[in-house]
Amino acid sequence: MQVIPSLDIRSGRSRLVWWPGAASGSGSPTDRPERIARAFVDAGAPLVHLVDLDGARSGRPVNTEAIGAVARAVATPLQLAGGVDGPDQVELAFAAGATRVVLPMWLAAESGERLSACIAIGGDWLAVGLDARPERLVEYPWARSTTPTLDSVMSELEQMGIHRFVLSHGGASPDFGALANLGRDHDAEIMVAGGVTEVATLERLRDAGVAGVILGEALFTGSIDYGAALLAAR
Repeated sequence: MQVIPSLDIRSGRSRLVWWPGAASGSGSPTDRPERIARAFVDAGAPLVHLVDLDGARSGRPVNTEAIGAVARAVATPLQLAGGVDGPDQVELAFAAGATRVVLPMWLAAESGERLSACIAIGGDWLAVGLDARPERLVEYPWARSTTPTLDSVMSELEQMGIHRFVLSHGGASPDFGALANLGRDHDAEIMVAGGVTEVATLERLRDAGVAGVILGEALFTGSIDYGAALLAAR
């Protein structure tokens, strides 16, 4: 299982200041995304997840200079989320230096034609972010007579050519049995993002067959040591 560090970028800088020795009070803090990414890659990160917070608000990638700086600093795949809402935005994300992009759930739910255009450009380098919480699936204003299940949404997207999913809010109180079933029933790479605060949870996600866990604030605050997380994922 991959343990993927995540950086939220706002106005070209990391939203959270990273302190390498947060748990021990050592090291020099930085909010430079490329320096943070470089440190995690040096520690063994197989992939870096970037969230363009400004892009999420504007509907297109905004922090392209910061994304490019990270791409130049590390020889590691970059997965970008935030503002990648259509084929033009997918092209812009790739041009900025991203090697993967995460499309939002609303695009998958509401615009099949636009999603197909994204797939034509991004192919296997696309993922779709889905809110894994059952209540959010019920609350979402689906343009259909009945509320779909997470399983059925994934099946529909797989038929269109999506084989990578990021389950947001999936780590706070994960249903390990349900995750194992999703992994068994779908020919897809499943990543969990948000809410994981303990190494023990990583071990159970690994055993459930999850392909990757995206960690953000837990790494920045030192509540999870990255080295320990990598060991737990093996």
